[in-house]
Amino acid sequence: MKIKVCGLRQQDNIEKVVALQPNFIGFIFYEKSPRFVGEELDEEYIKSIPQNIKKVGVFVNASPGHILAMVKKYDLQYAQLHGNEMPDICRSIRQKGVNVIKAFSIDASFNFAMLNNYKSFCDLFLFDTKGDNPGGNGVPFDWKLLKKYDNEKPFLLSGGIGLDNIEDIIALSKTLPIYGIDVNSQFETEPGVKDIAKLEELFSLVRVKEKEEAEA
Repeated sequence: MKIKVCGLRQQDNIEKVVALQPNFIGFIFYEKSPRFVGEELDEEYIKSIPQNIKKVGVFVNASPGHILAMVKKYDLQYAQLHGNEMPDICRSIRQKGVNVIKAFSIDASFNFAMLNNYKSFCDLFLFDTKGDNPGGNGVPFDWKLLKKYDNEKPFLLSGGIGLDNIEDIIALSKTLPIYGIDVNSQFETEPGVKDIAKLEELFSLVRVKEKEEAEA
């Protein structure tokens, strides 16, 4: 199970998270988010992050031009589209050689069939909790809804993931194509600043479980 740590913006905190070797690291380019990177990111440092850690820019209804400019500026490998972007936006970004993660907000009324319109133009889906904000609402949705997911496209699970429910997700991953988890607010001391001790605990839980399963 891959781990994505999202919503980073402070240099020393980013360095500590990078040392943990997550699979993905996310930076939010949405001005209304309390985790908006603003002008805080050190361009040269971000570009120097090891290639095995994939850098993700998170955008909400941004223009393709802006997304591609940020991808180039920080050498991002993925654009995560967290708004109401249509499939043609995903296609145009992906045609420029950028991997696309399309996020969807899930509640009981979500129509999983509409994902078929997107799957050709996305590398991964991300399922988050439907709430007041495009993301970062800090609560899980009813994961039983994922039983309606009949697609082969792997996805990241997001929304209120913490140390108290990670075992449930690991169990869920045995029956669903969960590619990884996207963690944010449950692992913070304040918006945009990650709690390294909590993340270390998460990483050891997930990786020990993987090791046990590989040896079983």
